[in-house]
Amino acid sequence: MPNPNVVVVVEDDADIRSLIVAVLEPSGFVVHTAVDGADGIEVVRRTDPAVTTLDVSMPGLDGFETARRIREFSSTRILMVSARVDPAEERLARAAGADDYLTKPFRPRELRARIQALVADGGS
Repeated sequence: MPNPNVVVVVEDDADIRSLIVAVLEPSGFVVHTAVDGADGIEVVRRTDPAVTTLDVSMPGLDGFETARRIREFSSTRILMVSARVDPAEERLARAAGADDYLTKPFRPRELRARIQALVADGGS
C-alpha cells in the first residue's frame, strides 16, 4: 500500500520542480524529486508514493513511457503535467496510466487540490 503522505515529482525544469515542492511540503507531504524518467522510476520504486507527478516532455524517457514503466510495479496515482493543451495528448497520458492531467502554467492551489484528491481517491 502506498505511503499516503509521500509524493514523487519527476520534472526536468528546476524552477517548476522547486515550485511543486514548495506547494506540497507545507501541506504535510514528504516530497522526493527526480530530474528524468529513469531516476523517477527508481525513486517511485524506493519510496512507494501515494502520488507521482510526471512532466510529459523530458529528455530520455518521456512522461508517457515513464508512466507505463511505473504502472508495471506501482499503484501510485499519476498526475501528468504538460505545457501542451491538447486533448489527444491527455488521452495518450491516460492510456499510459495517468490518473489526471494538468497543464502548465498551473495555479499552485489547483495543483495541491488535485494531489489531495488523488490521495483521497487512492485510499478508497
